[in-house]
Formats: sequence, structure tokens, C-alpha cells
Amino acid sequence: MANKNGGFIGTDGLDAPDPPTGVTPTAGDQSLSIAFTAPTDTGTSAITGFVAQVSTDGTAYSAGSNTGTSSPIVVSSLSNGTSYTAKVWAINAYGTSAPSDASSGVSPDTLAQGFIFGGNDGDQNEHIDRFDLTTAGNATDFGDLNRGLTQCGALGGATRCLIAGGYSGGSTINTISYITVGSTGSDSDFGDLTVARRGGPQSFNNTTRGVFCCGRNASGGNDNVIDYVTIASTGNATDFGDALLTRGFMQNGGHSNGTRGIFGLGEGGSDQYEYVTIASTGNATDFGDALRAKDDCTMMSNTVRGITAGGVSSSVLNEIEYITIASTGNATDFGNLTSNSQDVASAASATRGIISNIDDANVVDQIQIPTTGNATDFGDMTSKKEQTAAASNKNGGLG
Repeated sequence: MANKNGGFIGTDGLDAPDPPTGVTPTAGDQSLSIAFTAPTDTGTSAITGFVAQVSTDGTAYSAGSNTGTSSPIVVSSLSNGTSYTAKVWAINAYGTSAPSDASSGVSPDTLAQGFIFGGNDGDQNEHIDRFDLTTAGNATDFGDLNRGLTQCGALGGATRCLIAGGYSGGSTINTISYITVGSTGSDSDFGDLTVARRGGPQSFNNTTRGVFCCGRNASGGNDNVIDYVTIASTGNATDFGDALLTRGFMQNGGHSNGTRGIFGLGEGGSDQYEYVTIASTGNATDFGDALRAKDDCTMMSNTVRGITAGGVSSSVLNEIEYITIASTGNATDFGNLTSNSQDVASAASATRGIISNIDDANVVDQIQIPTTGNATDFGDMTSKKEQTAAASNKNGGLG
């Protein structure tokens, strides 16, 4: 039996439908997609539409509104990071139902995006590929770097991704550039590292500070230098401290939970992970050991678990291992890539990690970071390339 207590649109609320049920918002970028179940009792006339409205305080449902003829209804022009509850009303020719029960609070947020920078496709290229980390699929073109670039480092924040060091035009470079996540196009100058380096540098960050560690320097040797920058403010890097070991050809990535940053392995036969506290400058501390010494692998993380994939030991590897970032200790087996792969790069959201250049192709693997297991196919880069760098605007959930 209909509640018959609507009527703010029609003139005969006694014939209005029951309210919708099961209202469930899903976060989008400055939007909520509001799903619901239509009532079975439609009153004395068929339902002609629905109204979805949201509230920031649970009382005034006027923070955003939209109409539709079925579930879901998208309410746009909302503020990312602000929690909204939602209610939905059903409409027929006689009036509007009572409101549904309020949903739980959900905050709109920018979509998790992964970016692949540069690489070698027979020459150093300047491509920037973009992936939607919320769903498997092929890359789309984001824009171009201002120079062909390989063996660089990269890290990401909510609005800006940084690309540091690398090899370009026959030289090891010290430049840092950045892209703005929401604006397709070329990179812009950010500043300089304290020293030129390639084969890395390994990189990680919290929401404000980015850290770059070690690499092959311009003289051809490996270094133990750790730099940092403030992501939101362009300018040159500052000395952070020193790594325990000199390292080169670590390739891409690092682990971070927002407090602790972890790096390691690399050229020289090392199986050692090291860590620093990102907010406090100082030298690195021993964390634990990898499954084996290796270089040309990649690292990524969510806020709990750090993942290392691929690389070279006595042969090219397909292994994936993990550590728990908050707890020092040795790595544990996670699963396998779809193929043996080196010179790989990776980016991660809170739940999904992608790994590029699988088996020296344009193939991209994916893993579910919270759940151990083998990788599966995610999609393809726009072209085949190796020795790339990668980052995410979510940086493993920190963005």
C-alpha cells in the first residue's frame, strides 16, 4: 500500500508512489552516481521519473540535485573530499513520494589515474600514456614530454605528477618536470635534482613531499644520494640524507604509506630494502631483504603493502613479492607476472597495481594489491616501449 504522503510536485499526494529504497552513492570526480531501487507500489499512476538530492549536513538536501527516469542518477558539480548523503524521490502524474531513507555518506574524488612516461621504442621517446585505474583497458594519449626520455623516476600526487632525472640525448640529466593530472598536454619545468642520475632514481612521496633516491650518475658510477622536493611548489631539490648503499638501475618506483618510504635492490647485487621517514630528513635505515638480489625491477604500493615485480637476477624474472610497509622484515612471495619481464614500470591505486612493458611488449599486467595471486592482463600501452617510468595521482591511495 502506498504511503500516499508525497505531493510537493503534484496536487494529489494521496496517489503518489512509495519512496525508493536501497539508495547507494558511488564516488566520481566532483560527482556522485546514486543508485536505488524503484518502489513496487507506484500509487495510482505509473512512475514518470525520480529526483536525487544530496546534503552535506543530513538535513538540507539542496547541495546538489538531478532527475532521471531510472537508476542511477548522477549529481554533478560537487566538491571532492566533502561527504554527502543522498535521498531519492519517485514521481508520478499525481505527485512525489516521501523521501527515501538517507544513504551513508560518500565523498566525491578524482578518479585514480596511472601515467607512463617516456621510454625506449628504438629511440628515446616523449610519449605520456594515461590509464584509468578503476577499470581494465588500453591506454589513451595524454600528451608529450618536452624531450625524449628513458630511465627516469616518477611520483604522483592528487593534482601533479613529477618526472625526475633520466637519460636524454646521450646524457644523464638532473631535470625535474611535472604534469597537471587534470589537463592533458606537455610537461612543465619544476626544477633540478641535486645531481644528475638515471637508472632510477627510485621515488616515493607523501601528500606534500616527494623523495628521489640513488641512481647511476653522470660519471657512470652509482650514488647513494637522497633528494626531496615539496610537490606543490616548483623549485630545486634539497638534500635529504644518504642511502646505506650506492645503487643504480633500480628502475622505477618505491614504497610509501605516507609516513615511511622504502627503496632498494638495484645494480650491484643487492637484496636489501632501506627506509626513511618521509617527513624527517636523515639517512636511511635497514628494512629487510628481498627474495633475491635483482635490478631493473619495479616497486609500487598502497598504504599498507609494498609490491616489487619483475627484474633481473641470474635471469629475467616474473616473480612478484611484497612487504608490509609499517613492519620491518623480509619480503614474502606474492605471485607471478604473466611473463618474465625487466625494465618494467608500475603505478598503483589503493587496490590495483599496473605493470608496463611485460615481456618486452606494450602489454600491461594488473594485480589486486590487497590479495596475493598471479597477475592478469590489464590492457596495452599506446605503443611498445621499455625503460619507462610510471606514477599515479592516487600514489597507492595517498592522492
